[in-house]
Amino acid sequence: MKKVLCSIIFILFIVPSVIAAESVQKVYLNEAIQAALKNNIDLQAASINVNIAKNNIRAANRLQNPSFDAFYFMGAAGRSEPRQLGFSENIEIAKRKARKNLAESTLKLAEKNLDYTTFDLKMDVREAYINLVAAKSILYTLEQQKELQEELLSIAKNRVKAHNAPDIDSIQAEIALNQLITQVNTAKVNVNSALSNFNKVINDPNNIIYDSMDKIFSEENNFEEMLTPPPDYNFPSFDEIIQKALENRFDIKISKQQIDIAEKNLTVVARQRIPDIQLTGGYAYKPSQYADNGNFNNGAYAGASIVNIPLFYNYSPEIQNAALQLKQAELKYNSVKNKAIKDVSAAYERFLTAADNLNHYETKIVKGSEQLIETSKESYETGKSDITSLIVMKQSYKSIIIGYSQALAEYYNSWTNFLREVNDEEFDLADDL
Repeated sequence: MKKVLCSIIFILFIVPSVIAAESVQKVYLNEAIQAALKNNIDLQAASINVNIAKNNIRAANRLQNPSFDAFYFMGAAGRSEPRQLGFSENIEIAKRKARKNLAESTLKLAEKNLDYTTFDLKMDVREAYINLVAAKSILYTLEQQKELQEELLSIAKNRVKAHNAPDIDSIQAEIALNQLITQVNTAKVNVNSALSNFNKVINDPNNIIYDSMDKIFSEENNFEEMLTPPPDYNFPSFDEIIQKALENRFDIKISKQQIDIAEKNLTVVARQRIPDIQLTGGYAYKPSQYADNGNFNNGAYAGASIVNIPLFYNYSPEIQNAALQLKQAELKYNSVKNKAIKDVSAAYERFLTAADNLNHYETKIVKGSEQLIETSKESYETGKSDITSLIVMKQSYKSIIIGYSQALAEYYNSWTNFLREVNDEEFDLADDL
């Protein structure tokens, strides 16, 4: 019982204080993107790969560490052989430069991957922001409909009380209101879920809850604020934009860079066949008691050896695998280019369809719907129509407004999806007209 009581106290007092400690910051889309770029933990982790690749260049360009050699002969050997102190050093032939080139190419790949991750994060923020605004818009629409239904219930009760309408009118209006209440509750949950996903995408470790501005989708859509062209734009054909659409694809650039890495790796592996040189040198001396002439004899010594001669093993399996990896990278590059055309084509077609649907809503469906509802309500209030017709009309109007919000969200998201496919957040269709 005490545990249960403690849990209740924690929920009632501790949890609200934690939530209150977190500040809510309302942002526009561009501000949300900047917040994610500055604070996103995953992006910070991905950027470390670039620093690792830079350190790998220094490691690849390293010189081999020397060895210290000491020879002290004992017994009879000590009487005839000099004692030696010196160093030996392995000199790699045609290997350091090849390794460094490979490491530099790997750095470029890491930078391209980071650019891709950064771009992908921007698109994720756009999509999460749009979904949050869309959820708020639907909630706003349902809350408006709930207020209208409450007004309708009041009208129905007054008419029933005045014996101008049957009791069933009041019952129908109350059922419709209760149905709307459940829909409003569900919409509130959807808004909270969209808000949570929005903050998950930004992934800020600080105690900040980011929220979209309270501007909902409306007929005065600020497409510029949502970084999207207006739906009545004279969009070019796919053939006119395909070349530009493929210029900035990160996956194509990454695949091309992987070919470069495979080529340089083949060079590194092939040069393992080249023998290295080992240089030795130092100081040698022989004490006077062991010298034939009775004097202390000393001097320097130097030597050279050819090491790692590919006599018993010539690295053929490694070279063959490196050649196969190069061929594999080339095939992947061709595959990525081939798929990119299809992906961009599908994304652009989806966007054009979304624009057409949105224009259809704005020009042929939404206009006049509000006036029709007002007319229907006045008609019922004056007894010219029954409540069933008015409820059906209100439900149709609700479906239209929600459908319009969804069409607008789909338009924004389809543009985001198109940008995601062309990998260019500032893609300008006007350049291709």
